[in-house]
Amino acid sequence: MVRNLSGCLERADGVTAAEVYGEYLMRRSRLSGVYRRYFLYPRICHRLHGRTVDVGCGIGDFLQFRPNTIGVDINAHTVAYCKARGLDARLMEPDVLPFEDGSFDSALMDNVLEHIAEPAALLRELRRVLRGGGRVLIGVPGVLGWDCDSDHKVRYDEASLSATLGTCDFEPVETFHTPLWQSAWLSRHLRQYCVFGLYQRRH
Repeated sequence: MVRNLSGCLERADGVTAAEVYGEYLMRRSRLSGVYRRYFLYPRICHRLHGRTVDVGCGIGDFLQFRPNTIGVDINAHTVAYCKARGLDARLMEPDVLPFEDGSFDSALMDNVLEHIAEPAALLRELRRVLRGGGRVLIGVPGVLGWDCDSDHKVRYDEASLSATLGTCDFEPVETFHTPLWQSAWLSRHLRQYCVFGLYQRRH
């Protein structure tokens, strides 16, 4: 990978890192799609309400699954892909959400937080766009999921996730694990294993 004149990473053939990542997301297996659609997303939706923002929406699978959800991403390639699918996705600058104060009832960050070295600015932005009492659901990978992606910056467990959200005025509501239950063995052996924390915006 090299940097082009705009400073973006690209392959020697001119394909940018944003395009590479978009292509990676599109290569996920059919089994993975079935898992998300019939098991993971229903569990997520059960904990979200009203108008929702999906921060780091990727190629828009969750936007397609849940009505009344708007996606944002820093990846222009995946945002364009979402729009081509007829989905409501917006391009965002790092740590800046393009919405008015109190625009949403809930928010989702699914396997996004661990990619951010210093997440406080984005979490404060998330708090700003949530209405009073609004909730954010955050999912982070287990051990194997963490090890499978070289772009991961911060590893979280239940305690460190709650501590990080607490510094930005969110209080814990619930913690759960996917695909089944809390398990150190699954965390080490199943890439899809994640810890999810549901937090409420303090007034």
